[in-house]
Amino acid sequence: MPMSKKPEFRPNDFVVYPAHGVGQIIAIEKQEVAGLELEVFVITFVKDKMKLSVPTHKATHVGMRSLSSPEVVSKAMTTLKGKARVKRAMWSRRAQEYEAKINSGDLIAIAEVVRDLHRNDEQREQSYSERQLYEAALDRLTRELAAVNNMDEDGALKSVDAILSARPAAA
Repeated sequence: MPMSKKPEFRPNDFVVYPAHGVGQIIAIEKQEVAGLELEVFVITFVKDKMKLSVPTHKATHVGMRSLSSPEVVSKAMTTLKGKARVKRAMWSRRAQEYEAKINSGDLIAIAEVVRDLHRNDEQREQSYSERQLYEAALDRLTRELAAVNNMDEDGALKSVDAILSARPAAA
């Protein structure tokens, strides 16, 4: 698929910006930046109380994409049902890998982080940094799940929790 000059996003479309998750395009505007006039997507991230301007010609390059298809969401949910895969590498290395997966914007990679860092009540406590990464991944996953399935985030979180709770506990 050749990279188009301008992606086909329109105002009111929900999009995924890799570093911030699901946002909504509220406008396409012309803005002057450093003496140049640029056409930008103005994206709002309501939960984060943040607006982001992304030049239309750079949107694909920075990884902005449409919401995942129902098939991808289904694969992500199947990923959650799997057994946690924790590498025996040092925590700092694993944390970097988890962070990269979260910021990739890839829903299945994010689901892998949620799966790998989820702890049942009978399992050991998470460290602060594990908890932070888990919550960031869970937030990204539930926001996209909610947007794709046209439901609220609480409903999406309950769906994810139900899947995670049904998994057998890891050692």
